[in-house]
Amino acid sequence: MATAAANPKDRYFVPAPSVWPFVLTVGLVSLVVGVSSYLESKSFGAAPTIAGIVISIFMIYRWFAGVIHESESGMYGAQVDRTYRWSMAWFIFSEVMFFAAFFGALYYARDLSLPWLSGAGEKIETNVQLWPGFEAVWPSNGPSNLGGAFETIPAFDVPLINTLLLLTSGVTLTFAHHALKASHRTSAVLWMWATVALGCAFLFFQVEEYMHAYGDLNLTLGSGIYGSTFFMLTGFHGMHVTLGTLMLFVITLRLMKGHFKPESHFGFEAVAWYWHFVDVVWIGLFIVVYWL
Repeated sequence: MATAAANPKDRYFVPAPSVWPFVLTVGLVSLVVGVSSYLESKSFGAAPTIAGIVISIFMIYRWFAGVIHESESGMYGAQVDRTYRWSMAWFIFSEVMFFAAFFGALYYARDLSLPWLSGAGEKIETNVQLWPGFEAVWPSNGPSNLGGAFETIPAFDVPLINTLLLLTSGVTLTFAHHALKASHRTSAVLWMWATVALGCAFLFFQVEEYMHAYGDLNLTLGSGIYGSTFFMLTGFHGMHVTLGTLMLFVITLRLMKGHFKPESHFGFEAVAWYWHFVDVVWIGLFIVVYWL
């Protein structure tokens, strides 16, 4: 419910209690249990994964439909706008820390663990007892040669194409934002569809890359520390691109339905923030994972 004020912009909106956070928790727990059990070869079957996906998608649709209805009904004022901005900012900060932890794991494995296992800087040569003859060479499937020999994916091949796709998508999204602020809705919609198409193209090439890695290069999750960190970083980023592309798709449909105003469109801006964050993370991935 909302308490009316003299100025609609000063309206303080108080949402009614909702069951959707609990439902989402159930769906995500089911999804995590299903996927993790599959990765650990202790699969409970496809039921937990499918149930988690269905519950999560249903919940997100219903929950966000309610939020959109509240927004388009004029229930939100300046207080809600500030709340959403702070919430999105902290959410993106948490995502930055999420990827920082994975980049940290890569740094630890490559620049600290491998030299130590090869005996660098050790007065007491524990490496001789643990892994005699191990050489600190990156990329590594060691120290026990897990998964056998493999090849890496050249940086200036598909990864470079995907870099150009994401950078271009950031430009088209910015053009769409400026068109919306200038009340050029048709142009905004066209630029948004271009952004969605670029996101889909990125995902297509990443799937092709994964198929090539598994089918031709023997680069898998089981390829030692390189394989695990490679798929951990690029896989989670791909998941974020998938989510971001879905968000862009929904925002584009909302633009076509006449949602958002030039002076009030934080729903659009929030998705733009998220997408630019995804772009920046990919640049880091391209440099650290593929190039160096």
